[in-house]
Parts: sequence; structure tokens; C-alpha cells
Amino acid sequence: MIQELYFEEMEPGQARDCGGRTLTETDIVLHAGQTGDFYPHHMDAEWCKTQEFGQRIAHGTLIFSVAVGMTAGAINPQAISYGYDRLRFIKPVFIGDTLRVTAEIVEKREHKKPEFGVAVERVTVLNQHGVTVLVADHLLVVRRRENQ
Repeated sequence: MIQELYFEEMEPGQARDCGGRTLTETDIVLHAGQTGDFYPHHMDAEWCKTQEFGQRIAHGTLIFSVAVGMTAGAINPQAISYGYDRLRFIKPVFIGDTLRVTAEIVEKREHKKPEFGVAVERVTVLNQHGVTVLVADHLLVVRRRENQ
């Protein structure tokens, strides 16, 4: 979906729901192989039974990657990602959890180039119980309208 918004058209409070996705064991195994992170919290089911959560947990970086992918469904050709700030892994995510992602504009800033502005989009990931599991601020460099 293409959603062409210029900086002036973005307002704090504008939000979008980015759908849902159920996390699988395959997701965790693939992520471990791609990153080399075979930490036992993610890979060793028997060891995890002796730990606080009692089961394997997904990599925080996997949840972040999934969330970024889910927010990428709406393409804005006037904006480009500048990065993420304040990334926090709030609660663990387990195999079989279904994640929902929302993205809400929470702030607008000036940019060093006058033809752009920076929009800060709060990305919030919730599990199927409505519990927040991850939060991050996505910084977008957004083109201003040419006639401004």
C-alpha cells in the first residue's frame, strides 16, 4: 500500500495498526542461524524449564525485526528511515505468541536540511494478551511539500 504523506501532513496522534503475526519455532531457529545467537534461552528447551520463564524465549532482535517488517507494509515514498531510538524489550515472547504492531506519530522535529523534517513514530508490539513486549521510536526523514 502506498501512502504518500509529506511532513506537513503528519500529525502527532496519527496511528496505524500493522496487523498480526504468530511467532513459530522456525522463526527462532532461522534467526539463531542468521545471527549466530544460539544462547540457551532461545535454543535449549530442557535448560529453559529450569529458568524463570520455564520455556524458550524469542530473541529480542527477532521481535524487533518482525515488528519492522510488519510496519513496512505502508510505503511512503516521501520518507526514509533514519534509524531507531529508545528500543526496549519489555516482556518475553514465546513460541506461539501472536504479535500485533501499532505505529503512532508522537513527535515532529526540524531537520538540518530545510526541505525535510523528522517524524518520530512510536512502534509498539503487543502479544495476544494485549501486553506490551517491545517499544521503539522510529525516526523518519520526511520530505516537505515543494511549495513550502
